Order: sequence, then C-alpha cells, then structure tokens
Amino acid sequence: MRVFYEDWQMECCGTPFAVGDEVSWPLVAYDAEAVREGRGYGAEAWVENHGGPDETTVGRVRAIDLVHQEYLAHTDRRALARVDRALEPSESRGVTFLPSPYSTEPVPGAYTVEAVGTCPKRFESREPGRDPGPHRIRRTRGALVTLDVPHGTPPQPGDHR
Repeated sequence: MRVFYEDWQMECCGTPFAVGDEVSWPLVAYDAEAVREGRGYGAEAWVENHGGPDETTVGRVRAIDLVHQEYLAHTDRRALARVDRALEPSESRGVTFLPSPYSTEPVPGAYTVEAVGTCPKRFESREPGRDPGPHRIRRTRGALVTLDVPHGTPPQPGDHR
C-alpha cells in the first residue's frame, strides 16, 4: 500500500525511517473525495500522529519517494517593509506579531517525486524571495511510502476495527 507521511507530521512527532525498516504508524485512509481531489499524491492512507486512530498499522518500508510540490508565490511589499522595520534595533523590547508577507498556492499537478533510501526528519522548504512575484518556489511536502502490510489495509473512515 502507498502511505503519505506529511512533512509537518514527521518534523513534529515522527521518527526517521529507511527502506527495509519495520514501522508501526497510526494510519487513516483517504476517502473517495480526497482521492478525487488528489490529496496524498496517490496514497491510500496518511500517517496521523495527532489524534489519529488508537491502533497502529505495522508494515515494512519497501520504497520512499520525497514529494516536491511547486507553489506560486506572491510577496506583499508593504508587509515585507513592516517586517524589515520590526527587525531594526529600537528602544522597544516588546514582542511584535506581524502577518507573513508571503502568500503561496500549490500549482495543480506540478509536483515531482525523488526516490530516497531514508526519510529525513526535516524537509526542504524554500521561502519566497523579496521579489513581489508572482514566482515559483518548491517545497518538499513529505514522503510517499510503499509499505508492505501483512494484515490488510488500515481502517476506512468510520471503521472502528
């Protein structure tokens, strides 16, 4: 079966793994709508480390492909100028919260996969530049894992086995 391990799930609470490793993950199956929308890059299920099922699925990792997604990025010059001003030395010692000067949207169908032997703990993420854009950036979204599962597939949504 194919499993998608999102970048933030691994970076937060995951343990890196390699081809040949036996793993035990809380998996949630993609429903038909998610598959039609292309979520999971063709995977049947995803790893859910935050409030996922109580049971885990045990399997052996047969292949790992990193998924690199292309994004269209825009930079708001006014917001970027506010960030620059906040970084200047000043008399104020307080915390300043500012919105991100960047907005991104995935480019539909614009992703590539890269076969690797091990899954990293941290994933590549290029920040948009100072150019107002639009321009493209690439981010590694996670790992698409081929998993041998000896006892079937993970539970379907709503299946409490």
